[in-house]
Amino acid sequence: MDWQQLISDKRFGLEDYHDPRRGSRSDFQRDFDRLVFSSPFRRMQNKTQVFPLPGSIFVHNRLTHSLEVASVGRSMANEIVNLLLERQRPEAEKRVLESIGEIVSAACLAHDLGNPPFGHSGEKAISTFFSEGEGSVLRDSLTPAQWADLVHFEGNANALRVLTHKFHGRRTGGFAMTYPMLASIVKYPYSSGLAGEKNKFGFFTSEHDTYLRIAGELGLPRLEAPEGELHFARHPLVYIVEAADDICYEVMDLEDAHKLKILDSPTVIDLFLDFIPEERRERCRKIMSTISDPNEQIAYLRSGVIGEMVTACARAFAENEQAILDGTFRGRLLSRMPRRLCDAYERCNAISWDRIYRAREVVEVELAGNRIISFLLEKLIHAVCHPELNYSRLLLSQVPDQYDVSSPLLFSKIQGVVDHVSAMTDVYALNLFRKLNGMSLPAV
Repeated sequence: MDWQQLISDKRFGLEDYHDPRRGSRSDFQRDFDRLVFSSPFRRMQNKTQVFPLPGSIFVHNRLTHSLEVASVGRSMANEIVNLLLERQRPEAEKRVLESIGEIVSAACLAHDLGNPPFGHSGEKAISTFFSEGEGSVLRDSLTPAQWADLVHFEGNANALRVLTHKFHGRRTGGFAMTYPMLASIVKYPYSSGLAGEKNKFGFFTSEHDTYLRIAGELGLPRLEAPEGELHFARHPLVYIVEAADDICYEVMDLEDAHKLKILDSPTVIDLFLDFIPEERRERCRKIMSTISDPNEQIAYLRSGVIGEMVTACARAFAENEQAILDGTFRGRLLSRMPRRLCDAYERCNAISWDRIYRAREVVEVELAGNRIISFLLEKLIHAVCHPELNYSRLLLSQVPDQYDVSSPLLFSKIQGVVDHVSAMTDVYALNLFRKLNGMSLPAV
């Protein structure tokens, strides 16, 4: 892969209107701004990250998480650019490298745009509705590729659809984002038939042609795959977006757990100090001794932890630049950090799985979310399959016009339902669930 082809400022769907002239904002800054003002981005403020949405304590939601990932991603990208520019580069390549921070920050802002309500359990609820729930009866009516899309439903693939699909009433190209920004959110650049046990893939069957266009424009190499499947090398900037996301969710989940008193201060302090070089730990303890608020102590250490990992990941990217461009780099940037940081991260991850992701509050959200999403999918899919029924007409009249629930094609109708449900906020999904069960009525 070549940086000058990888960093294209062409917009998906607006290729004929491409104007290489620069205004007061670059095209990649326009991507960022377009996302900030979009409805899908605003809706993320009411979607669960891990913990239930706020009572008296404000923990992270999808929106605040995405903002923090964008901040960390931009910092990491800028460090990488500084390291790359220390090497001899053609002048034209220097100019495109300087855009990396803007592309990465926009991609980080969009990386969770396709996630359904109720956190990662929402993804599982959608996929298992088809694999083991009421939706399993549809299998014989769909192609193997379409069925794989549903039983492996993935928020990352859905984000690409949200950004590029021409929903009813929208313009060609969806959000009309730049090509490299779109490629930078596709962590798993292969079709759902290759999802495997991890349930990960990068684009639905309906977006195969979309990703072929993106890959062709940017020069992403196509890798060997079984007949009928697509598999490409990652865009290099995916590694930066992935690292920023991994850093933020691990560190901030621990900070939220501390605020909710799931983890005590000594536990989190010890976990965070493991990231700090030994010769600096005593200084950190002295500074913490001047801070009386335990939450502020954790916040002070958290900034240092993020800084350590950002620097380490930036160095890992620069050291492996050629392998990344060749498409031969394997694993994550985090796995290439110094052993001390890798061990500290693994200790945090073990605590998170043992004490946070199995916490009562988190499991209760998963249970409720699974029930709500399964119920909504069941009712809406029954309605699109039997639109002649009175209840179906009433229910479908409430679905926003942008979703293609009246398509003559079964898979398109089902996708329209999944588009609608995955776009819902936690509160909207809960309220609709209550109304359809007769548990609440609109105020008169």
